[in-house]
Amino acid sequence: MRRYRKKPVEVTAVQWTGDNINHLWDVFSAENIYGPTEKNPDWLIITTLEGDMRANVGDWIIKGVKGELYPCKPDVFAETYEPVPAVTWGTY
Repeated sequence: MRRYRKKPVEVTAVQWTGDNINHLWDVFSAENIYGPTEKNPDWLIITTLEGDMRANVGDWIIKGVKGELYPCKPDVFAETYEPVPAVTWGTY
């Protein structure tokens, strides 16, 4: 059986803190992120390519390589992603 490795890809990601919905909407637009509501203040609904998915406080919202959104649990995010160093002019 062959094994495969993910290609290195840069993504945009923001962690849902429970009080940063406006920032999420600014980064990703409000079209695919629903909530929070008074009844359910600790989770959002994210419209993904696979259908609607729930994102809990602490989850990361990721914009994939084709512009798709999806939630990711914090432990999986930490194992899969690392910050991209900032590029400053003259350092290349």
